[in-house]
Amino acid sequence: MTLRDGRIPPSAGTEHLLEYALVGDKVLPEVLVGIEDSVITHVTTELVCTESGTGPDGRSDPVERVAGLTLPALANCHSHAFHRALRGRTQTDRGTFWTWREQMYAVAARLTPDSYYELARQTYAEMVATGIGAVGEFHYLHHQPDGTPYDDPNAMGRALLAAADDAGIRIRLLDTCYLAAGIGAAPEGAQVRFSDGDATRWADRVAAFDDDRVGVAIHSVRAVPRKALGVVAEVAAGRPLHVHLSEQVAENEACVAAYGLTPTQLLAEEGVLGPDTTLVHATHLTATDISLIGDARAHVCFCPTTERDLADGIGPSRALHDTGARLTLGSDSHAVIDLFEEMRGVEMHERLHTQQRGHWSAAELLAAATTTGHASLGFADAGRIAVGQHADLRVLGLESWRLRGTSATPESVVFAATGADVVGELR
Repeated sequence: MTLRDGRIPPSAGTEHLLEYALVGDKVLPEVLVGIEDSVITHVTTELVCTESGTGPDGRSDPVERVAGLTLPALANCHSHAFHRALRGRTQTDRGTFWTWREQMYAVAARLTPDSYYELARQTYAEMVATGIGAVGEFHYLHHQPDGTPYDDPNAMGRALLAAADDAGIRIRLLDTCYLAAGIGAAPEGAQVRFSDGDATRWADRVAAFDDDRVGVAIHSVRAVPRKALGVVAEVAAGRPLHVHLSEQVAENEACVAAYGLTPTQLLAEEGVLGPDTTLVHATHLTATDISLIGDARAHVCFCPTTERDLADGIGPSRALHDTGARLTLGSDSHAVIDLFEEMRGVEMHERLHTQQRGHWSAAELLAAATTTGHASLGFADAGRIAVGQHADLRVLGLESWRLRGTSATPESVVFAATGADVVGELR
């Protein structure tokens, strides 16, 4: 195998000749990738392939040929692993987000560290199998059913870390501050498992974790009092900070009634907005909210399959992007786990809302699911097929009924593929 100018590509570790690969924002044919110690050592295009095993200099040619379309593993930026237990069990009656939440609390009430590990391991294994290489786990199920801390106050969080390790997925454990049932209301029922009592005790527990995979989160302005928001923001300095934002109109109404501010305005005044902040859902926003988020260069994590499953509404994804916000994606409640569906869901929701097509390009949606998503979790070394990047790649088979005859293009990946088309991985 030689380059078109006659040079011989470098050989180190394991080499793979990819039939097609997503390099930058383009799908290229015949891409040679070298991997050593889980790092991409070289990426070579413009190849002229010789017969296997007979390089032009006579050297052995240990190149593995990989059929299909290879892309970086995807980033699932918003996950509640225990919600996976609800799949298929919440669709029998009419209702709202708030009635669904009662069913979710029933699951939360019965989990132990051991059962949480098993549920999360299976959830994360499904992510890996469908093309996901990193997960942001929004974790607030901290304590025993009566609210008493476990002997290890972080037992539930450690169960999630162990589950991710055993499933083979990178994790950013977003340890969540959750102190109230609503603005001015004490936790009740299953919520007592979520609360540390106050922000200082939450911060002390997070500090005791002593694991560099731990980030932080504010559950919402409903669940964290105004005076505690700055405490969490201070703890978050230098690491990812995620927040549920304006998922429900009722949240906005309660916030305005209590503080005279929208949730976005409140976060801005308390120093929570910034480039390391991810705002999850961001569904019901004012024009001022959109400007504040864009000016802060915050990430916004949209979860279309959950947002439509829970009847949340359609958020202003393109307007946020156009003011400076950066889009990421998550499967949230895991009604399905399929980041390809989340990608196209963002565009399809915009089409339904505006009756116009073409708001998001396939390249932009792929970036949200890869480079931008990984960066929002603090994994800047992932999401691209490039030298020095973390080597975690997924291969799409091109012979499924969904992809057969579509050609290997970003548009086919985003608008036709599903997680079931992932047929292999390279690490």
